[in-house]
Amino acid sequence: MDYGSQMNGIQSHIEMEVLDQRSTHDFEEESLISPERDPQKTHSLCASQSGGSQVCSINTLRNGVFMSIKIVIFTTKLNLLMPFGPLAILVHKFTGHRGWVFFFCLLGIAPLAERLGYATEQLAFYTGATVGGLLNATFGNATELIISIYAMKRGMIRVVQQSLLGSILSNMLLVLGCAFFSGGIVFYEKEQVFDKANAGVNSGLLLMAVMGLLFPAVLHFTHTEVHFGKSELALSRFSSCVMLLAYAAYLFFQLKSVRPNEEGSQIEESSDDDEVPEISKWESIIWLSILTCWISVLSEYLVGTIEGASTDWKIPVSFISVILLPIVGNAAEHASAIMFAMKDKLDISLGVAIGSSTQISMFGIPICVVIGWMMGRPMDLNFQLFETATLFITVLVVAFLLQEGTSNYFKGLMLILCYLIVAASFFVHEDPASVGEKQPQP
Repeated sequence: MDYGSQMNGIQSHIEMEVLDQRSTHDFEEESLISPERDPQKTHSLCASQSGGSQVCSINTLRNGVFMSIKIVIFTTKLNLLMPFGPLAILVHKFTGHRGWVFFFCLLGIAPLAERLGYATEQLAFYTGATVGGLLNATFGNATELIISIYAMKRGMIRVVQQSLLGSILSNMLLVLGCAFFSGGIVFYEKEQVFDKANAGVNSGLLLMAVMGLLFPAVLHFTHTEVHFGKSELALSRFSSCVMLLAYAAYLFFQLKSVRPNEEGSQIEESSDDDEVPEISKWESIIWLSILTCWISVLSEYLVGTIEGASTDWKIPVSFISVILLPIVGNAAEHASAIMFAMKDKLDISLGVAIGSSTQISMFGIPICVVIGWMMGRPMDLNFQLFETATLFITVLVVAFLLQEGTSNYFKGLMLILCYLIVAASFFVHEDPASVGEKQPQP
């Protein structure tokens, strides 16, 4: 008994020493690592020291700014295209060659749109999956909305309509197709699955958007307006208000009804997800503001040189509006949707691609009609017969592919090939309304 009690005492003494060593080691690790990860702790440590607390705070702030710039600006090779934005402005000032200005603006906006998606993704870490998906869709489409507003100010209604239509087509066919294809290649041995019910809700909203665009076009081409030139515009504005109301109800449904289920799934998946935010919440908000302002500056130059580029390159304005502009604007959706699909998070990819299309069709297009109404511009929902038919067929194809709730690389390849057919169609399509709308630029 004496030997056993002596051994127990020695063992307990050893355990106490090990615990003391661990606590000391943890304290040292916390003192070394936590200042880099938590600026608030660094500030408190600096303030606790006698004298030099202001110097420490300034150094901490400067290091935080440098680290944030390094993470946001220099962590992707696509940012090598950023100098083309200032180059476009210089070319516009000194040469006035609209084709090159348009081309450089396209190259300069592409990394900005991608970084806008990155900052949104970082902010989504602090807001949760539901609000994060909405933020992805909102700021992912910020480029298209900014371009549309500048085009509307210049009276280029057809460019606004076709660029918004092209954004929907690009997200539904190209972005979703690349996500399905990439995920199918990575997970070749299994079929990826996603929430079929949520995809069905988005498909229903897209069909409602097609209805809103179809009736003004049919009214125009059948010449059955009660008041020619006025009934079509009045119907478009009324339908836009209804679509905005439906989108608001959809947001309420997503945030209130679906959120508890998503929070439960987040708790279950938290053990397998080791991702952490790289920048803080306020850094994300600041970067979103900076990138949005810079995109606005380049968008003004981009819109002002669309027709000049069409003339210089001998490319239809409809092809530039429907294909080229959305590809640049949807760079953020491309990157995030493919990334999540390759991580077997297909629900997020679907939320980015289809959710972005839903937001453009149910919010972007109607809000542009309302903004045009306030600006005195005749922006309506008559997207002409060719464009409306293209959207209708696209929504049907995507709805049929989503109804099973599964994806593979072949479905992705089908969507990509469908987008190639759409692109070729608009390359040989000359829009009479766009030609008649051309105005001399100042």
